[in-house]
Amino acid sequence: MADFTLYCQQFSPLEEVILQELVQQTTTKTYNKGEFLLRSGETCKYLYFINEGLIKSFSEKNDKEFIMRFFSENVLFSVFDSYVTQTPSKFNLVALEDTIVTLIRYETMEALCKQHHAMETFFRKLVSVATTKMMKRISEMLEENATDRYRLFVEENNAIHQRISLGDMAKYLGITQQSLSRIRTIR
Repeated sequence: MADFTLYCQQFSPLEEVILQELVQQTTTKTYNKGEFLLRSGETCKYLYFINEGLIKSFSEKNDKEFIMRFFSENVLFSVFDSYVTQTPSKFNLVALEDTIVTLIRYETMEALCKQHHAMETFFRKLVSVATTKMMKRISEMLEENATDRYRLFVEENNAIHQRISLGDMAKYLGITQQSLSRIRTIR
């Protein structure tokens, strides 16, 4: 199981008193496989840290699903555009496995950032890393072919790629399952 406090310290060092204040204001929740953490149209009110499990972020249009990201253990994430602006999300978050998360409410993070400069720095770094990863994802979709996108995903996500269904992997890559099968046999 992942360690929330260790993650926080590695991500951005926090004084023990600030870290304890943060931990005291978190809650832990279990989601069953297939259960939504967030539905499109709802406002994202949490930062999520995955202790155990796997989550996908996706949107839907005309009965077609577009998978943006997968999140697994030891990751702190959110649907940041909805979270930061407190407006309805265009994305869904759903558990792909039974999943245990630590939740940090929006109001809690706002209050801690106002109280402690170190928390504000922590949050800024978190959003910066998320932005960088999103730009990388967009760049891959625009500049790489499906074979290279698959190869990069497997290299960077070796620990989780076997836990993702072929259908979800194909949607993530923006290709059909048949094309994914061909890519996997060539590889």
